[in-house]
Amino acid sequence: MESQLRNLVMGLFLLSAIFVSGVKAWTGEIHGRVVCDVCGDSSIGPEDHVLEGAEVAVLCITKAGEVLNYQAFTNDKGIYTVAETMSESDRWDACLARPISSFHEHCTQLGEASTGVKFSYNRPSGFSHRIKPFVYRPTNLPTYCI
Repeated sequence: MESQLRNLVMGLFLLSAIFVSGVKAWTGEIHGRVVCDVCGDSSIGPEDHVLEGAEVAVLCITKAGEVLNYQAFTNDKGIYTVAETMSESDRWDACLARPISSFHEHCTQLGEASTGVKFSYNRPSGFSHRIKPFVYRPTNLPTYCI
């Protein structure tokens, strides 16, 4: 009984030391969309559609110099999201987002302007950074596009 009480007191002491130390949590989010440019005209129109299951890699360097590598897949709305909670002193400093692959049977060719996006991450905790859409094109354009 006495050892359990001692363990409880030590646990409470450690918890209070963590809260008093002033370690602030920081949360960041990166999200974007992956689209199939059906006619390959470099503009998103009514014939284009989002790509579900497309793979995106996000590489971030923290203020402490640690390299973090994330992998995300798009949902049924073509949106991928990467989020992390860490201490304020270790938060993201700069990131690179790039498309990896599209599992769509027709839309598999990566658009020329969709090779990757480098950016500084300077958002306050709780805010997100939106990336411009990554675009894939079909190998063969439909006849109605020509």
